[in-house]
Amino acid sequence: MLTEKHKRSRYIKIVKFNSISGVILAGGANTRFDGRTKANLVLDGRTIISGITEILDQIFPEIIIVTNSPEEFVEYSGHKITGDFFKKVGPLGGIHAAMKSSSFDAVFIFAGDMPSLNKSLIIRQADYFLNNNCDALIPSVNKKIEPLHAIYSVSVLKKLEDYLSGNSGYAVREFLTRIETRYLEFGDSEETKIAFTNINTPSDFINFKTPK
Repeated sequence: MLTEKHKRSRYIKIVKFNSISGVILAGGANTRFDGRTKANLVLDGRTIISGITEILDQIFPEIIIVTNSPEEFVEYSGHKITGDFFKKVGPLGGIHAAMKSSSFDAVFIFAGDMPSLNKSLIIRQADYFLNNNCDALIPSVNKKIEPLHAIYSVSVLKKLEDYLSGNSGYAVREFLTRIETRYLEFGDSEETKIAFTNINTPSDFINFKTPK
């Protein structure tokens, strides 16, 4: 039986996360996969994106899929699907598109090639963001940052547009130095290693083993 404290905690989490959109970046050139969209790769009988949406649907009131190939995601028409406004600028273009499409104050960005998202780590990150004043919250493991498992305030949209329209390049790390960024250190555990795993190469795909 849940105690009153746990009931309140569960209720607060549900209400608080109503201010964040969950976003899947499902684009990219995917040159190492002969142009195949990594989010649609099948692992253990299901696509990577189906596993991601299953987790995110439990946490966020709105899911946005950012892709320039919407025809590949027709079965997800119940979610918002948008394309890049700034073309060929890398992940920042997807983050920008997510901000433009979001109904809420912030976007939690996930790479579309992360097959083992961890619900408890996502909730911890969202809780931290909502209780600490910042424009972006980036997880870090042994000082290695994960900007595509991160939360960005929609309030920086104009700054991002100015950055993408300028001559400073399109690096996520560089943009993070221009806004109020906090870093949340996660322990170097097996749990975090699995949660932040990306399918970057065909070898990663062949050798990936779904956690038990």
